[in-house]
Amino acid sequence: MMTKKSDTSRNNIQMISIESMVPEKHLVRKIESVIDFEFVRDLVKDLYSETTGRPSIDPVVLVKIVFIQFLFGIKSMRQTIKDIEVNVMYRWFLGYGFTETIPHFSTFGKNYVRRFAENNLFDKIFKTILYQLIEQGFVKEETIFVDSTHIKAYANKRNIHHEYVEEDYHKYVRELYREINEERAKEGKKAIDFGRKKAVTISNVDPDSGMFHEGEKEKQLAYSVQTAVDENGYVTGLETTGANIRPSEDVSLSRLHTSAGVKEKP
Repeated sequence: MMTKKSDTSRNNIQMISIESMVPEKHLVRKIESVIDFEFVRDLVKDLYSETTGRPSIDPVVLVKIVFIQFLFGIKSMRQTIKDIEVNVMYRWFLGYGFTETIPHFSTFGKNYVRRFAENNLFDKIFKTILYQLIEQGFVKEETIFVDSTHIKAYANKRNIHHEYVEEDYHKYVRELYREINEERAKEGKKAIDFGRKKAVTISNVDPDSGMFHEGEKEKQLAYSVQTAVDENGYVTGLETTGANIRPSEDVSLSRLHTSAGVKEKP
């Protein structure tokens, strides 16, 4: 027998807690159960005044909003705020009830830019959590795997210009050139200028990205993300460059896991 669902319950007043609406196995619950975000306040306390100014957005909330954006693959912060407004799980994670107003996108942006944009807060957060994992014996540092992947930039590949920059050499080549000039100096000869310039493509919209073209893949502006992980899959280091920089050319890649590795508490 066909039935019709009544929509009268839409306007019913019900007594319900937001806690009961979040599934036990949801990712936000897992994160909340293993990470104590209280350390964030210690990291940023010097960026806030204790006596003057209007009450700010809780810095833990600011950080958690960024976590939500990246963990759930939301493309923009504006959309992230919209999703948080209607998503019970996100509200629970931030500590907001059903009727509490989520910070406006512009309010979030101003708070974030003023306090966090010009410092290494998120690097400190990463290292603090990594330290906790090392302390608990989860990270196995004996074997580290490094891999690179490309992420397409949100930029039109036709909106570009070209610049000439000094060509960067492999460490071995630079050392060879240095030795050549040392020998020439001993012989009283003028040093050779090995500096060469090459044309690079610069995006007018996203200048940090780089033009990438490999095999049959479409030519595109993209980023190269090099990630170091241990044998259990825990990320121990990560570095992002323009996609036009190959891993073999990136001198910092060899230091990826060692520079990001945490031997003592940040």
